[in-house]
Amino acid sequence: MTHRFAAASLSALALALAGPHVPAMAKPKAPAPAAVSAAPQAPADLPTLVSRVNIPYETFELENGLTVLVHEDRKSPIVGVTIYYRVGSKSEPRGRTGFAHLFEHLMFVGSENVENFDIPLEAAGSTPTNGSTWYDRTNYVETVPTGALDLALFMESDRMGYLLGAVTQDKLDKQRGVVQNEKRQGDNAPYGLVSYKVSEGLLPVGHPYRHSTIGSMADLDAASLTDVRQWFTDNYGPNNVVLVLAGDIDAKTARPIRCPSPATCATGRARASPIPPRCRWRPASRCSAGSPRRASTMRWCAARNSRSR
Repeated sequence: MTHRFAAASLSALALALAGPHVPAMAKPKAPAPAAVSAAPQAPADLPTLVSRVNIPYETFELENGLTVLVHEDRKSPIVGVTIYYRVGSKSEPRGRTGFAHLFEHLMFVGSENVENFDIPLEAAGSTPTNGSTWYDRTNYVETVPTGALDLALFMESDRMGYLLGAVTQDKLDKQRGVVQNEKRQGDNAPYGLVSYKVSEGLLPVGHPYRHSTIGSMADLDAASLTDVRQWFTDNYGPNNVVLVLAGDIDAKTARPIRCPSPATCATGRARASPIPPRCRWRPASRCSAGSPRRASTMRWCAARNSRSR
């Protein structure tokens, strides 16, 4: 048995030695030379990049100065509604920093006619309503089913015209607390104070962009109902607003949104330059005496301010 095993082993060894020589480890082949890459293209200039963005829209202005932009997109039966007020933290008077943002919060606490702004819209299928404030603007947004567009426009028009009677000291104090907690949350986040230092380092005292949109705790504490009324009167009129409708709507449908009796709409106080004059505003349901108020149909009151925007 041992002899046979030895003979078999010697035979296998002889065959291996008689075969072609194979190196223990073949050397890897050298990689093929890389193709010469094309020269990098120069970046496109700004006008060229802008020309590639194509979002078609139509725009028109109502008699009361409200600007409307309409972008038609029929992919889904929904309409995005944005109300853009041309006022932000740069317009805040000295000692009232943070007030534009505080007032944004007050726009959601209900009006003289509607106790809660969110509930009717969300019951009709709206996305959660929201708003934001920055140096130059304050905007309010919601996306609604096409069938709820009249309701959304009525709600926006109603709080533009009838907010003040519903704002109480209790509501102001609660929203002040919400904004101050928002400030604490931002200030205590990592690097939360950096933006203050950047603004202070770049902009001189008195520059409208030097103070933060969130404001200071002391100025928020000082905000009063008198300030609320003044801010609303000075800034929240239709000739200081851009309304954007985007989605399942066209300009032909949007154009009839106007007041049937412009002569009965009263204008109000206008603030001195650099803030454009404001027009006090009323929904069409109260434009003419005896006209019934219909929540299902909204019209923008067509009061014209005596001065152009």
